[in-house]
Amino acid sequence: MGNFMKKYGLIIALAVLAILVLMPTPTGLSIAGHRVLALLVFSVIVWMTECVSFSTSAMIILGLIVLLIGFSPDPKVPGKIIGTAPALLQGLDGFKNSAWALVGSAMCIAIAMTKTGLDRRIALNILSVVGAKTNRILIGVFITGFLLSLIVPSSTARVACVVPIVMGIVSAFGLEKNSKFSMLLIIAVAQADSIWNLTVKTAAAQNLVTANFILKDLKYDVSWGEWFYSAVPFGIVMAVCLYFVLLWAMPPEVKEIENGKEIVREKLTEIGKITMPELKLLIISLILLTFWILEKKTWSFLGIGGDFGKMLIHPFDTSSSTILAIMTMLIPGIGIIEWGDIEKKLSWGTLFLFAIGISLGTLISTTGAGKWLGTEIVTVFGLKEASTFMIIAIMAAVLIIVHLGFASATALASAMIPIVIGVFQTLMAEGTLTQHHAVGMTMILQYVVCFGFILPVNAPQNMIAYGTGTFTTKDFMKVGLPFTVIGYGLVLLFTATYWKWIDLL
Repeated sequence: MGNFMKKYGLIIALAVLAILVLMPTPTGLSIAGHRVLALLVFSVIVWMTECVSFSTSAMIILGLIVLLIGFSPDPKVPGKIIGTAPALLQGLDGFKNSAWALVGSAMCIAIAMTKTGLDRRIALNILSVVGAKTNRILIGVFITGFLLSLIVPSSTARVACVVPIVMGIVSAFGLEKNSKFSMLLIIAVAQADSIWNLTVKTAAAQNLVTANFILKDLKYDVSWGEWFYSAVPFGIVMAVCLYFVLLWAMPPEVKEIENGKEIVREKLTEIGKITMPELKLLIISLILLTFWILEKKTWSFLGIGGDFGKMLIHPFDTSSSTILAIMTMLIPGIGIIEWGDIEKKLSWGTLFLFAIGISLGTLISTTGAGKWLGTEIVTVFGLKEASTFMIIAIMAAVLIIVHLGFASATALASAMIPIVIGVFQTLMAEGTLTQHHAVGMTMILQYVVCFGFILPVNAPQNMIAYGTGTFTTKDFMKVGLPFTVIGYGLVLLFTATYWKWIDLL
């Protein structure tokens, strides 16, 4: 079935698109909005079936935006067609978005980490400290993932760094690659990375997609610190639960590795002392992290109270500070990366998809399709009378189910978050939800978007781990299914407690 959909997915998607476009436009929805929703369904089918590469799908979606939106009546000017040129500009709207620049800059940081080897050094140092007991090595993997998520804004890059180190440790310990211990560690690398993705705003592109839609549609700029403060307790509890689920699902054959600490230290000796490029990158990364943490923070000027006496510690948003960091890394004489490194190693296709995903989400909003669909969802599920708790419960469950068909959380966020915001805008218009709480609920549901725990194909980092040959899909699901259920339960628990206490809801 999978091969059939991969082979014929594009044809099926085009057929569905044609049927939806030819259907009568629903009452209250513009023709442009109708076609955008049809295009959204097309995109979801293409992304779920992986019938073409993600970068190819982005180009196809852009072309269809030109055709479908370009020949749609302008909802603002009766009797006028929007035109292909304005439609193309709308399709390219994502490229002028600061979130796009931030993702590109984050990729550059990941390239610098890989080139200098700083990420590998950090990982080995952590593993050298935790000890040789298998449960401590597991904890070391968790800590490594978290610390790297703070300074390496790419889940794929983080896992690509840690997996070879872990495999080297397994090999050095004399264990088979399909042993329970190696399964335990490699699955832990991937699953824990998904947890840290939701915890840190800059850890994953899908967070930046959502933050952009929140800014554009809900008129609120979520800072790095606000995201961290809201998500980190949830992430820590999730990590603790994952630790016990892993040990329950695949208990390791051994409790302690003989000479394990010495083996890791030998690997550290092999890479030698910290180099100047590594040191420079570490300093730049720590300064950048400080700027992220202190974003939108104020200090009291000369002890003067009130707004007059408060001054911003620094005026830079997340995107601007990250771009300045990349600029510093590229300056001749700094010696960390060159433009040639970016040209060769940057995933331009992923960056292109990210921009087009933003454009599609923006069109869902500007054509009124998001609000219309939001109204329909509110009516169908009876959300107008529902409590905040029930709204989160229903929509989180929908996102978890939908994620089963997606190989990219970025694509999932691009497709679903505009719809989520459309629901909240409907409830805001009804007076049952405030803008403040709409922002908080969108953030919570974005955490759920990062739940790529069930199948290896649900996230690129899972596929990197799967490529080691240490585990099967069944092994991954043995951990992922119960952990997803636990994660969903924790979402409900935090909705009823912590997120209420901090006024996120």
